Amino acid sequence: MVSLLKQPHPRETRMIFKNVDRPGWKPDIDSYLGDGGYEQLKKALTMTQVGVVDEVKASGLRGRGGAGFPCGVKWGFIKQDSPKPIYLICNADESEPGTFKDRYIIHQDPHQLIEGMVISCYAVNAKLAYIYIRGEFPEGAKILERALAEAREKNFLGKNIQGSGFDCEIYVHRGAGAYICGEETGLIESLEGKRPYPRIKPPYFPAVLGLYQCPTIVNNVETLCHVKHIIRLGGAEYAKIGKPNNTGTRILCVSGDVQKPGYFEVELGSLNMGEVINDLCGGMKPGRTLKAIIPGGSSAKVLRAGEKYKIKEKGPDGAMVDKEITLEEIPMDFDTLAAVGSMAGSGGVIVMDDSRNMVETLANINEFYAHESCGQCTPCREGSLWMQKITRRMVSGEGATQDPKVLKSVADNIAGKTICAFGEACAWPTQSFLAKFPDEFAAKAQKNVTPREVSDGVALQGGRPVLVHDHEVAAASEGGVPEKIAPWELSNASKAGEI
Repeated sequence: MVSLLKQPHPRETRMIFKNVDRPGWKPDIDSYLGDGGYEQLKKALTMTQVGVVDEVKASGLRGRGGAGFPCGVKWGFIKQDSPKPIYLICNADESEPGTFKDRYIIHQDPHQLIEGMVISCYAVNAKLAYIYIRGEFPEGAKILERALAEAREKNFLGKNIQGSGFDCEIYVHRGAGAYICGEETGLIESLEGKRPYPRIKPPYFPAVLGLYQCPTIVNNVETLCHVKHIIRLGGAEYAKIGKPNNTGTRILCVSGDVQKPGYFEVELGSLNMGEVINDLCGGMKPGRTLKAIIPGGSSAKVLRAGEKYKIKEKGPDGAMVDKEITLEEIPMDFDTLAAVGSMAGSGGVIVMDDSRNMVETLANINEFYAHESCGQCTPCREGSLWMQKITRRMVSGEGATQDPKVLKSVADNIAGKTICAFGEACAWPTQSFLAKFPDEFAAKAQKNVTPREVSDGVALQGGRPVLVHDHEVAAASEGGVPEKIAPWELSNASKAGEI
């Protein structure tokens, strides 16, 4: 695997990525044991299971896969005396555009992940775990299989691990390249051999009704690796890294229009966006200025340069006060990014300069989400395709004056109306791009045409978007609002002289 950054930046705090690009390092168990590997597993096995969970709770670790949910709280939902088997799943289906961190852990430090998983299994009393790895990572799957075999040979996996009486087995399961399997219940459905349709929550919270309807914990690769370091440092000491409610380190994947893109592990909240761009990445490309940033993978809402963002922070007297900051001044942590209207997400920071057309950028994003919708929910299945068609039409120069309004209507009718968060993932980019760059969308929507003349046939009917197919008749009224005649009404309409 080609590395984007060979030497850690002086402002990095490498914990999870300590061994990534390390000179002389090999992803085998001998290198890992020579660097103190599996010592934290041995330590954890001397603790009580509840004690391990309590340390993770005390650490304040939040999930690194996207939602940022507190890891220890999630583990606390598991009843360790459950009569059903308990499972743990590592979500290694890294598919969010702009994100490229978990694959480096798998390729260069697989034993760190395995150690973190076995400790986590012990904490929640899971005897069986799976690594669900993205189908496009065939070499990563092979590396993991070799590492698991090495761990079994050294009794860090299998029966009676290190004489502790605890049994644990881990298997690798390759996905088939579906983005929806990054959603935990869709992943579980896929692991069971079914179509990856996400489950309704409630009642299907994985901690209660997960894999095979049994209690299940699903955590991201980076999250599980942090567990090892929490045991090494202790929860309270780990919590001192970063800032309150945003503890530990975070791997940022920076791509786009910067001089030195790459992956960087930093303390949460220790750098703002401007420092990420200018210090870590060497600034914008020559002669270009910052236009926008997507801070947490393609599904995060875009933030525009030049705007002021309101946040709350503690004043000298300890009271919370309002403060206005620029895009470059936004700290890279979970809470601040949420406060300014976006999210930390998967850590994929996409930087765009003034050469980028925002309509073309959104069209590219919409192509991806229209392709990746699982098709279970009607708003998402139909709406993602409509958004793709409209933005494609606008980019080709055929944009109609009503297109921005239709786009917003479609996105608004997807977000919050689907079983899983994919609805928000595909709607938020459209909502935010339209809100932040209305002039660019208006410039691409200049054709004053009746809906029947619009290619790809998306129009408004009664204020709602409809698809106009060849077998439908859309007669424009004076206000440009079509009346749609269904196929089974065609013969009657013809007899009445309406066609």
